[in-house]
Amino acid sequence: MKTPRDSPASDTRERILDVAERLFMEYGYDGTSMRQITGEAGVNLAAVNYHFGSKEALLQAVFRRRLACLNEERLRVLDRLEAEAGGKPLKPSQIVDAFFGTMLRMAQDKDCGGQIFLRLLGRTMTEPAEFIRTFLAQEYRPVLERYKAALFRALPEVPHAEIVWRFHFMLGATSYAIAGTDALRLVTDWEIEEEDSVDRLDRLLPRLMSFLLGGLRAPLPEFSDEKKS
Repeated sequence: MKTPRDSPASDTRERILDVAERLFMEYGYDGTSMRQITGEAGVNLAAVNYHFGSKEALLQAVFRRRLACLNEERLRVLDRLEAEAGGKPLKPSQIVDAFFGTMLRMAQDKDCGGQIFLRLLGRTMTEPAEFIRTFLAQEYRPVLERYKAALFRALPEVPHAEIVWRFHFMLGATSYAIAGTDALRLVTDWEIEEEDSVDRLDRLLPRLMSFLLGGLRAPLPEFSDEKKS
């Protein structure tokens, strides 16, 4: 039986989720202890076990409440674009923006997790535990199938395997882009202006879209083991 949203038990559950989401974002899954979560949420371990059962299940619950909102919006945007196209293939730029741009735009909505969840998602995808990799694959599968089909239709001249690889590269690039400034400092000591920091989503979005589309549209690779005609 579900707990009413305005009940004390529901308030406790949401408080635990909010605290866990922030701590997992700051310290990662392995670096966050249940003691930290219970201490900051003002609850005992029994309360966490009652609502979630385990630390692993708690992380899954953190993701599930946000991904439901994100996946629903991604499908809504894609449905609208396809309806407007009247059966014609979408432009690759529309598909890329609908998938990746939707995520960045929703990061400005605190009801959907805001930047805390955005950075948690980026961090988790760049250093995932095996169980969360499997969990995310299951949560994303229906959405990814729709977007994969749209990309195949939009790029009929590109081999399907190449599209799959390029989408994989786009996921990786986006994960690092949203993981926060710590990830940026890992790869460079170059100075950037404050207005170009990762927290400026209004600049991150067009910068990332330009990069992703450039990769998607890049010339096909030539492999040394392919036979020349």
